Amino acid sequence: MKLLFLSLSLALVCAQEEGNNDVVTSNFNLRKISGGWYSILLASDHKEKIKENGSMRIFVEQIQALKNSSLYFKYHTLENGECSEISFVCDQTEKDGECAVEYDGHNIAVILETNYTDYLIYFTKNYKNGETTHVMELYGRKPDVSLKLKKKFLEYCKKHGIAKKNIIDLTKVDRCLQYQDGAQAQDPGWC
Repeated sequence: MKLLFLSLSLALVCAQEEGNNDVVTSNFNLRKISGGWYSILLASDHKEKIKENGSMRIFVEQIQALKNSSLYFKYHTLENGECSEISFVCDQTEKDGECAVEYDGHNIAVILETNYTDYLIYFTKNYKNGETTHVMELYGRKPDVSLKLKKKFLEYCKKHGIAKKNIIDLTKVDRCLQYQDGAQAQDPGWC
């Protein structure tokens, strides 16, 4: 009986640990990315692109995997106090988790990490008029994520040459959330 109890306990511990290791960094299942998302953090090596009224300051609402492995993105942008919708299809490239789209230039977006149920981190290279801009984004399934995930995002930014001062916490701004479940922007005070 003791052996049975020990085996059951060990199985539960292993299952619990396995649940904590569900971070995916390759071989992405795009269908699991489908659904509603919230923009949490936004960073760029050209901060003017993500400042208020910047062309890359867009707020995700939804991502849908399409049958051809492309991704449909539904965003909102805030211009002069008005929210408007932007949507586009990002076409899959030959590389895992990578897609290309024309938006304010040519963009190559790469999923860096997700656990499908809580967050998604991705990196975009934008090519326009001979200049390259790097943009990093953190999305959450809820209007905010843990401090631990925000710190992980900061490490990705450092790795991709984006300074901490170029990170914007979008939980502190109007993200056009009236389009998403009537949620309200929050001020978690993490920065």
